[in-house]
Amino acid sequence: MRLWVSQAEVDAGDRDGLTGSEREELAALRRENRRLREDVDILRRATAVFAKETR
Repeated sequence: MRLWVSQAEVDAGDRDGLTGSEREELAALRRENRRLREDVDILRRATAVFAKETR
């Protein structure tokens, strides 16, 4: 119950911290960042495979 009150105070601007919408956005950005890092890793591996085949 205390956490809900604290979050309500943050959302109202009475207390410092991340609002509920900011928390949701941060979580979404972290998921996207993780996915993009995985994509880059896959592309890096594929590039290494193709570089070996052309030698």
